[in-house]
Amino acid sequence: MNDFANNCHDLGTLWHIFKGQATKVTAHRFDEKENISGFQQLKTSVQKGIRSKILEQYPYIENCINDVLPKKEPFRLMKCHEHIEVLVGANDPYILPWQQVDKGAIRFVLSGANIMCPGLTSPGARMTPCPKGAIVAIMAEGKQHALAVGITSMSTADIQSVNKGIGVENYHYLNDGLWILKPMK
Repeated sequence: MNDFANNCHDLGTLWHIFKGQATKVTAHRFDEKENISGFQQLKTSVQKGIRSKILEQYPYIENCINDVLPKKEPFRLMKCHEHIEVLVGANDPYILPWQQVDKGAIRFVLSGANIMCPGLTSPGARMTPCPKGAIVAIMAEGKQHALAVGITSMSTADIQSVNKGIGVENYHYLNDGLWILKPMK
């Protein structure tokens, strides 16, 4: 079993499925030219292990796991520098809890900024109850699709009570290097 499947449960790293990709991302932004070092076709047994680890961590997606990771579609592992691995999948139903920012935060989130507490507590914003360290999708007031994926810096209860500082660390956002990555063959 490879490192990807063994570490799916590690909440200290970011594992998400977003635009059809399950990813482990470190604190720096992804850049296709700088980060990709190669590709690997995964064995069927490894694919089954990854699916089971994802279902263990996100049991509420059991009804739609085949939409995210179809059984008949082979997984490809994109190997990146610094031991980062990206599992390329198929589609994108929501499997993450999400936090909604107000309209004023949209341009900052799309520039890669972290999501500040006031952007999550103002009118137009909404929060799904989450603990500190939860992987979340960042939605925006009046928008249908996620803007970003991040990790909560504090629980949603703390975000509401403190209302200062970083509420969610932004790890992946629309049009960053990972988003504009060309399909891999």
